[in-house]
Amino acid sequence: MYSFEPNEEQKMLIDVAKRYAEKDLRPAAHDAEEEKGFSEQVINKGWELGVIQASVPEEYGGFGERSVLTSILALEEIGWADMAGAMAVMAPALFVTPILLAGNDEQKVKYIPSVIEAEWKPFTAAMVEYNFDYDPNDLKTTAVKEGVGYVLNGEKRFVPFADKAEAMIVYANLDGKTTPFIVEAGVEGLTVGDKEKMMGLNALSTFKLTLENVKLSADSILAGDVRPLIANAQISMSALAVGMANASFEYSRDYAKVRDVLGSVIAKKQSIAFFLAEMRTEIEAIRLLTWEAAWLLDRGDEEAFHVAYLAQLGAIDMCMMVTDRGVQILGGHGYIREHPVELWFRNARAVSALTGLVMV
Repeated sequence: MYSFEPNEEQKMLIDVAKRYAEKDLRPAAHDAEEEKGFSEQVINKGWELGVIQASVPEEYGGFGERSVLTSILALEEIGWADMAGAMAVMAPALFVTPILLAGNDEQKVKYIPSVIEAEWKPFTAAMVEYNFDYDPNDLKTTAVKEGVGYVLNGEKRFVPFADKAEAMIVYANLDGKTTPFIVEAGVEGLTVGDKEKMMGLNALSTFKLTLENVKLSADSILAGDVRPLIANAQISMSALAVGMANASFEYSRDYAKVRDVLGSVIAKKQSIAFFLAEMRTEIEAIRLLTWEAAWLLDRGDEEAFHVAYLAQLGAIDMCMMVTDRGVQILGGHGYIREHPVELWFRNARAVSALTGLVMV
């Protein structure tokens, strides 16, 4: 059974992630949402935490052994500060993690060190599709074997930093199986559309991507098992949802303790107290389910794929409920941008739609 007490390595990573979240990312989040992006300084400082590097072996330029559980503990702290900022900081992992888990030795040596050994660079991945029945296990983007290579056709949405990415992982349906491919910038047939306008996450630059007869070489395919990648994406999104929901809970709880109405703080009202109790209960339930999924994935247990799906499914409802109640507890103040609860409410909607935008 996994322990509820973090080890020394986990404590160190949690501590540095929390300091970054409190001192750098959270204070910058409001302006970044309004201005449609974070400064390079804030992103680079988050990159320097080494969350990704700590999961990459030394032979590929990292300084640790992979642990999904350790990484999501840090991701939860960063998600507490801002979901868009966390996704921006972690964007290169969308490229590194698939190669690390599903690539061969040549691909790992060629690509991973150049991404993680220097400052943050815009590497990314394209998984999400603009369909009402979007399912990462049943993609509409296709890959067809042609000669010794492959040809990709389809359309992707919500691709972070696609306009600047040096390379990306594109997920496509190859003979009925979701398969990742390494696609370098500038390849013929790859078109990056305009920056998308979204309900939330406006501080994260995402783009539409069109693939029209994109021809790739045989060594572009990542031939390993894709199931751990999808589970990783689900767990990562769940961890972000837990962090963001906890932020909304804490903010609305603290507000309720000082908001005086008719001579009494609203935290003493039964309806508000019940709201807060239910919010905390749901957060803790999904947090434990997410930790369990990560622990199972680290062990290589097949049950991890099932539990990761359940964690994300639970996180979708939990995050919407908690952030909605955060807005309600603040009353009219919850609807204005002076308070962050409205942003967390808008961002919470992304948890159900954007599986594949964050990975550890």
